[in-house]
Amino acid sequence: MRSFTFEAAHRLPNVPAGHRCARLHGHSFRVDLACEGEIDPRTGWLVDFADIKAAFEPWLEKLDHYYLNEVPGLENPTSENLARWVWDRVKPNLSCLSEVTVYETCSARCEYQG
Repeated sequence: MRSFTFEAAHRLPNVPAGHRCARLHGHSFRVDLACEGEIDPRTGWLVDFADIKAAFEPWLEKLDHYYLNEVPGLENPTSENLARWVWDRVKPNLSCLSEVTVYETCSARCEYQG
């Protein structure tokens, strides 16, 4: 597993009127990318951590210090939608990806397994 952090603002447009998440606010997000598979007997690893970083970094650059509602595909940027958005973009270049976990706060997270 490899973890990444980024700062971003968002609001949730589809929550009930008066819900606090309807207001613009920000988070220090954490994204964990977990991989599953067989350990290569020669290298002793499943995947190089640098390969996980390379698969996610272009997408991380589109999230860090942005207003998520303006990122194509994240018009309703719930943690669940963000986890699926990450999966859809990283999985094609990281076949061993088994789970994306998005932490919106220290105690609130969403896990997505495709």
